[in-house]
Amino acid sequence: MQIYDFELKDIDGNLTSLKQHQGKVLLIVNVASACGFTPQYDGLEKLHRKYKDRGLVVLGFPCNQFGAQEPGDEKEIQQFCKLKYDVTFPMLSKIEVNGPGAHPLFQHLKSEEKGLFGTEAIKWNFTKFLVDRQGNVVERFAPQTAPEKLEKQVEALLG
Repeated sequence: MQIYDFELKDIDGNLTSLKQHQGKVLLIVNVASACGFTPQYDGLEKLHRKYKDRGLVVLGFPCNQFGAQEPGDEKEIQQFCKLKYDVTFPMLSKIEVNGPGAHPLFQHLKSEEKGLFGTEAIKWNFTKFLVDRQGNVVERFAPQTAPEKLEKQVEALLG
């Protein structure tokens, strides 16, 4: 399966596909509203605004699997993101990224780019996957990696 074959629901519950982002550079992130890394929404939004016209799409996937730090429903998550961080990048429906209920997209991402010591499991919120314009998962970043630190890699992929 290619990255563009995955279907998912956006934060409003509408079925969508990654096909709409074909030919773009993607930064796919599992996010949470009540995490120590939540301020990274600001950096993600800045990256999105700076590079969207050149072909970057940041995609946020709310997940409640780490310390129950995303307890709200989609409407609450959407309101939080808009009011607190003025998020304009696409947000998707709440998903699981690990375990038997892991969304197929995240199963794919984890198998393509392993984490520390070759593990597939996502360790915490704000793990980031960078995907090139051809749909190849090229790099995985730890939650601690601030979005601002990704500019060099993003620019290289944007050309």
